[in-house]
Amino acid sequence: MSSSSQQLPPNVHISRHPCLLAKLSQLRSKTTTSKEVKALINEIALIVGCEALAESVTAIAGPAGETPLGFQYESTTINPTTISLVPILRSGLGMVEALQTLLPEPVPVHHLGLFREPTTLSPVEYYNNLPNHIRSDPSSAAASKLAIILDPVIATGGTCAAAIQTLKEWGAQRILVLSVIGAAPGIVHAASEWPEGTQIWVAGVDETLTDNGMLKPGLGDVGDRLFLTIGK
Repeated sequence: MSSSSQQLPPNVHISRHPCLLAKLSQLRSKTTTSKEVKALINEIALIVGCEALAESVTAIAGPAGETPLGFQYESTTINPTTISLVPILRSGLGMVEALQTLLPEPVPVHHLGLFREPTTLSPVEYYNNLPNHIRSDPSSAAASKLAIILDPVIATGGTCAAAIQTLKEWGAQRILVLSVIGAAPGIVHAASEWPEGTQIWVAGVDETLTDNGMLKPGLGDVGDRLFLTIGK
């Protein structure tokens, strides 16, 4: 881990899973096909999600059950709380299935559409389907207690920070950000948006950005690679 990465805020967690690091190397390659990119994003999200949820949700005893042989057992579930997945369009869609696989029960999936304005690199929201998101009432029953942002790449951090602010205003009590890779300055930016309520889990960190806000060496444009829109 680089010295810059070592100085990341305490609410940022970088995975050291060896399988994940190997998959991240495969994902970086320009020869990796769109089908392989989709599979790798899903597999990396599964590993990062396992690590994040292990620290963020609590297992509790559930109702008594019975096995096919008639033996009684005490079931286990996660602590009752409202959870939602919030993929950032487009590339965040590639991480949804992994989290749905991990969670024991179906949860709502709310979408946020954000893009970076090419000149200023500032985030612009173009889509938001959070229930009752116009109401900035923290007591709103529509807001999930735990909102999980799915954003494969954190570059400047502006888009992620905007998503965190949106969910905070919506009324989410806690936010998890799951990412495949981020630039160190962008991760610091996102982590400082609401540090007391947000934890960021990321598979890898690059130290620098290009002049147009791309990670170096990075992964390229993940959305384009997932949906075969390179050269649009």
